[in-house]
Amino acid sequence: MSTIPARRDLELDVAGRAVFRGIGQVFFQENAWSGLAFVVGIALGSPRMALGAVVGSAIGLATALALRFDRDEAAAGIYGFNAALVGISTLFFFQTGAASLTLLLAGCVVATLLTRWMRGRLSFPTYTTPFIVTAWVVFLLGSALGLPRVAPLAPAPQGVANAVANGVGQVMFQAGFWPGVLFLVGIVLNNRTHAAWVLVGSIVGMLMGNHHATAAMRAIDPERLVDRPLFDNVALGLYGYNATLTAVALWLAKRSLIAPLLGMLISVVLTELIPLLGIPALTAPFVLATWVALALGRLEDRFLGARVV
Repeated sequence: MSTIPARRDLELDVAGRAVFRGIGQVFFQENAWSGLAFVVGIALGSPRMALGAVVGSAIGLATALALRFDRDEAAAGIYGFNAALVGISTLFFFQTGAASLTLLLAGCVVATLLTRWMRGRLSFPTYTTPFIVTAWVVFLLGSALGLPRVAPLAPAPQGVANAVANGVGQVMFQAGFWPGVLFLVGIVLNNRTHAAWVLVGSIVGMLMGNHHATAAMRAIDPERLVDRPLFDNVALGLYGYNATLTAVALWLAKRSLIAPLLGMLISVVLTELIPLLGIPALTAPFVLATWVALALGRLEDRFLGARVV
């Protein structure tokens, strides 16, 4: 009789690890401890969004298992990270209520289904595209329904260290020194090289955001879509977070210095441009910049005979 509870405990343990791996996969970390560090970091800024991350990843995992998607991929968190981001972003934009929670639940399921569909149909990496598409729909639907919005953040403390930390934390909608530090710690737990690239990405984004700024310049907040001083956007890390993901993704695709640096630069430019369309940038600049860099790399390999390591 003791074998059944033991097996159930084992299954619960495996499922629990998969949920946190799903959150870890936001930064390409297939590590439950990394995911746990990320959740703690989110909770420092917003317990609501931390719960959204865990619930979102759990919904993604449950959807994948219920529909009998590949179990190894599910255990690795592949079906959790897009849903986790939908869970966080929904509570980032809208106050907690029946309608917003309904959108969260539906959005997490849709993001999981899109992840499966894209992985099966497309020959190139889609990264967080399922999250981006789903979150845009959730944002537009919630806005059309008049759901109460969460108030924009106050200007972040100035300083290089704060801006760099915010650039890391904003990957999961967190502005604050310690959330960014905990995110870096979570990445270090799994891969120090990835952590170094994340740090470089945030620094590059901060420098690019600053290089043409003056005290009088204003810009659209890439996520809240509110007008504020450009320096405030830089201090909040809003020009760094896409660069962090781009750097790691391109390093994983090809051990090169040029591709990640190129991708980072493109991502910062796109972070400024996408909000002009009236939609939050989210991680679209990361995905688009990475696709451009990968396409250029393939052209180089094809016409110049470069060898991919």
